[in-house]
Amino acid sequence: MRGLIQRVSRAAVTVDGEAVGEIEQGLLLLLGVERDDTSALADKLLDKVLAYRVFSDAEDKMNLNVQQVGGGVLVVSQFTLAADTKRGLRPGFSTAAPPAEAERLYKYFVTQLQARHTPVATGIFAANMQVSLVNDGPVTFLLEVN
Repeated sequence: MRGLIQRVSRAAVTVDGEAVGEIEQGLLLLLGVERDDTSALADKLLDKVLAYRVFSDAEDKMNLNVQQVGGGVLVVSQFTLAADTKRGLRPGFSTAAPPAEAERLYKYFVTQLQARHTPVATGIFAANMQVSLVNDGPVTFLLEVN
């Protein structure tokens, strides 16, 4: 399971011109589900997302996590994060989870996140989404768990 987090001052996702999720300061999380991912891996990634220190403290050092700053989390499913890009010039998707399993784990992740943090916003799984953000920094990290 891969999560690309971006520290944002605001982020939003629209589908068919309609806003479906938005946050102010916080994290935009692009979530990619791979073939062998499990609920246990989703839990590990969630722990990491909530605890990852990417916000500045009083000394301007990245020592605070999203919970400590009261930031939001916008979760967007991102099938292409599961791509195999090691060879050639076209991504392969044999490592991506099948759509039904990816959706199940995505919804599981969001439900667990909502139980532990607020505010949480989401996109719509497998929809053609337009994501807008103001990346604060820019600060972007690819988080992986195994």
